[in-house]
Amino acid sequence: MFHKHAGFVADQKGTTAIEYGLIAALIAVVCIGAFISFGGASGGMYDRVFVQKIAPALK
Repeated sequence: MFHKHAGFVADQKGTTAIEYGLIAALIAVVCIGAFISFGGASGGMYDRVFVQKIAPALK
């Protein structure tokens, strides 16, 4: 019975997958935070571009 558990403990594949999942989650949290922080400023920029460049071309 011990030999079954020894092989399971020595296997690192699951640990690596969990670590990659945590890294991906951390990157996602940082990206979402950046989008929220800079979202208002970039939204105003896109509004100005639309009003000055795109809207006149649509008339």
